[in-house]
Amino acid sequence: MVKIGLVAPGWTKSSVWGYLLFRFPVLSLPTLAAVTPPEHTLTFWDDNIENVQEGIGDEQLIAISVMTPLAPRAYALADYFRARGKTVVLGGVHPTFCPDEALEHADAIVVGEAEQTWPLLLKDFESGTLEQKYQATALIDGALIPAVDRSVFKGKKYFFTNLLQTTRGCPYDCEFCSVTSFYGGSYRVRPLEHVRAELDTIARPGSFIFIVDDNILGLPRYSKQLFELLKEYRYKWLSHASINLAFKEDLLASAAKSGCYGLFVGLETLDDKNLDLMGKRVNKVAYYREALARFHDAGIGILGSFVVGYDHDGPESFENIYEFCCKNKLDGGLFTILTPFPGTRVRQRLADENRLLTSDWNDYDMEHVVYQPKKLSAEQLYDGFRTLTRQFHSVPSLVRRLLPPRRSFQFFGPGNLGFKIAWGRKFRGEYKQTRYEQDRETETQPTPFNDQD
Repeated sequence: MVKIGLVAPGWTKSSVWGYLLFRFPVLSLPTLAAVTPPEHTLTFWDDNIENVQEGIGDEQLIAISVMTPLAPRAYALADYFRARGKTVVLGGVHPTFCPDEALEHADAIVVGEAEQTWPLLLKDFESGTLEQKYQATALIDGALIPAVDRSVFKGKKYFFTNLLQTTRGCPYDCEFCSVTSFYGGSYRVRPLEHVRAELDTIARPGSFIFIVDDNILGLPRYSKQLFELLKEYRYKWLSHASINLAFKEDLLASAAKSGCYGLFVGLETLDDKNLDLMGKRVNKVAYYREALARFHDAGIGILGSFVVGYDHDGPESFENIYEFCCKNKLDGGLFTILTPFPGTRVRQRLADENRLLTSDWNDYDMEHVVYQPKKLSAEQLYDGFRTLTRQFHSVPSLVRRLLPPRRSFQFFGPGNLGFKIAWGRKFRGEYKQTRYEQDRETETQPTPFNDQD
């Protein structure tokens, strides 16, 4: 028997995700728990909501799931536990693309999907033959993707745990996205009877659930069957989808009738030249307005994401995006600075063009400029991003976009408020830190600031 600690590293206050009041888990570690043989004991720790270092006790093996912006914190935790005699395993997207770096902080790493290699790793640990690297020889079949072990959430202070995965991967290959690189360009679906069994366990009728698929429209005939299944329930659900769902009338109607209240849609940019550079083949700016109107007519709210700082973005692009969002009453928005994550084609392109400025993973949270833009300075890009984000979450914007309230307001109303508070706290903290550093440079005492600064 092995005593195992599963650890999710936390966000720092340099990112808006470190300020959010509403906390919800990721599914990587609960999925790992689901394929852990029953003779082992598990504890689950989330660095975002509890003191992991004080909480871990006699666990022998510590498994940490690592995304790129969380790598420095994950490494610090790994070093802490190894210094106290624990065996540490790192897995996830970042160790997959930076294995040598990860091995500097771990006894072993898991490359790629872990469902097939994790039980083998545990056997090797028990027998004293732990290897440094574990990697599956093939992607897991959709029928073998397990239902997550939700028992690990018990007692955790999460706002929301009704998360479900029905597919893996994405049929598209945008150059800035690591999904296709991580999942090998595959798109796999779970059998609907497996989805049904999990739906029966995750929430009460009438509750919100979030389907975490990277693109719920990756295989339309499966999407249709999934929507028909969801109609049997009274869940209100949200997920990610490509914009072409708006023009598939039967599927759109079926999604709405099945309880879809909102979708995360990658609009990315208002410049078709940027779309070509991204490789976002499914998007055309000319039909954005009609697509959003169709979603709204169906009763589905849209959280639109934009990547700012692409090569054809100039100083005017930020105001253009803001006006577009208000005129089309975008229910929610996520604006991210182009970030060349390890494993992506855009990172290789920017490296070839000698435009990467840093590989400090703390800054790879999509809120910092880590490369040299083409039509903007790094300062112009960050200032434009900051202004756009503040404008979008301002009171005038909320009134223009969300009133009169639509069906989806019950989700997007609190969602906008939560992000407004989080972004305000992040930007105020950033401003105070900058002023404090200026005061230190001039050997003066830092000036106190109130919440209006």
